[in-house]
Amino acid sequence: MLQVEHLVKRYGDRIAVDDVSFKVEQGQTIGLLGPNGAGKTTTLSMITGLTPPDGGAINVGGSSLATDPDGVKRKIGLVPQEIALYEETTARANLQVFGALYGMKGDALEHAIDEALTLVGLADRAGDKVATFSGGMKRRLNIAGALLHDPELILLDEPTVGVDPQSRNAIFDNLAELRRRGKTLVYTTHYMEEAERLCDRIVVMDHGRIMADDTLAGLLARAPAPNRLAVDLAGAPSAALIERLRGMAGVHGVAVEGERLSLGVDDLLSTTSQVLQTVSAEGIAVRGFASERANLESVFLTLTGRSLRDE
Repeated sequence: MLQVEHLVKRYGDRIAVDDVSFKVEQGQTIGLLGPNGAGKTTTLSMITGLTPPDGGAINVGGSSLATDPDGVKRKIGLVPQEIALYEETTARANLQVFGALYGMKGDALEHAIDEALTLVGLADRAGDKVATFSGGMKRRLNIAGALLHDPELILLDEPTVGVDPQSRNAIFDNLAELRRRGKTLVYTTHYMEEAERLCDRIVVMDHGRIMADDTLAGLLARAPAPNRLAVDLAGAPSAALIERLRGMAGVHGVAVEGERLSLGVDDLLSTTSQVLQTVSAEGIAVRGFASERANLESVFLTLTGRSLRDE
């Protein structure tokens, strides 16, 4: 459905998107994951034709953006990062404007508006001014506007920014329904848990380049260890203790922050007891411990050395 090949965008001496290539199959949901400034929004802007690329090719559903831009745009629905609504008019009036931009009119447009409002849970607020809506409701109305012309490919640029948990879950329900209908989704975010929850494949971007393109399981396999164990001590660990822990089978790296140990481990069940016994043998009391599996944050740190939310 979407093929992006060697996409490049420069702003003066700065390369915002640097040789980006990926593809999305029909009915698939792909996540563009990365910190602010990674190049996600610029990539989406080029796919929609809003920003001309300095190099590369974009094809949507077999149509080339370079030779058939109008044909490509008819196949795309865009949910922008910034809310794009007319605040002093009603929800229905907003959607009438958006539908008219796609050449829709009459009963066909009104039927499409009714369906879109029902999907996003705003049918009962169709006649209310957008200015009376919460931030989450405005986000959902933005999604409705992108669906009116029944696009094959839907691009969503951080659609949950600044919304409350209830509205966020409502948006997730909307996206799940679109997936059931066979729509192809490209979802940009810097929230790792959203990509884990929603996406079939995940493209990790940083500094305008693709760092990884894989399934969630494939990305997690790149983590230095599948699990992490944190142990809070009642005193600072000695250098000798740290070396003993680093030499244990199934332990991949030991970090020390004051009186806390952080270890990458293969098997939590067997390794946790060994670590606690080794610490106790040193005469240091354990205040507590916690474990977690490897996640996209740890993978991103491995790939780039910085947090997903860093600027």
